[in-house]
Amino acid sequence: MKVLMVCLGNICRSPLAEGILREKARQAGLHWEIDSAGTNGYHTGEAPHHLSQKVARLNGVDISTQRARRFTVDDFQHFDKIYAMAGDVIDDMRRIAGKKFDPNKVDLLMNEVHPGKDQDVPDPWYGPEPGYHEVYKMIDVAANRIIAKYGQPGAGGSTQGQTSGFTPQKSHEQK
Repeated sequence: MKVLMVCLGNICRSPLAEGILREKARQAGLHWEIDSAGTNGYHTGEAPHHLSQKVARLNGVDISTQRARRFTVDDFQHFDKIYAMAGDVIDDMRRIAGKKFDPNKVDLLMNEVHPGKDQDVPDPWYGPEPGYHEVYKMIDVAANRIIAKYGQPGAGGSTQGQTSGFTPQKSHEQK
């Protein structure tokens, strides 16, 4: 299974989501491809925010080698599931992709925890360290749900990174 996590700058929320899900998939013996991206290019090539790195490290997850990249229309062809951290991120993805936007592949990450509630993962960028801890906790719960949902045999999350059988859930666009 190939999963992409997307936020605005790809330095706070989505690197955490990539790192958390990658670690959980590894622990579950799943050979998934997990990546992250941002809808703006302001931080392309930069490492994750130092507080995202700190909070991840405190939880046994190393995201220090990640580098920010911009979300592209080609991501719709490459990834099976694309999780946005917030509704405005989906709007940006739709604008970037134009007619190639695939609502069947996109959902808000927190809809894995609270289906249909369309809850955003708050952007901790402007706040102090406790906000990064709260974001980590939210993403951690969602990542557990993703592993439980797609990590079982026949659930579409093949342990070999294949994508056959993947059934997308109701997306943000379809509501």
